[in-house]
Amino acid sequence: MAETSIAKVIEISAESPNSFEDAIVRGIQKASQTIQNIKSAWVKEQEVKVENGQVSQYRVMLKVTFIVN
Repeated sequence: MAETSIAKVIEISAESPNSFEDAIVRGIQKASQTIQNIKSAWVKEQEVKVENGQVSQYRVMLKVTFIVN
């Protein structure tokens, strides 16, 4: 009989002072410290923090999919 995989999706947020891309990388790296078998991530939202007319933080909301053993 073929083995069936089950996937779970969680939502996380991550920030970076550099860019949206860096925020995504930081979020996945941090999630990977406690979650195994991450297979994909979908950027649900992007936003920036603004201080004194300048972007100070890039924030992303990610939906992370991983396989449950």
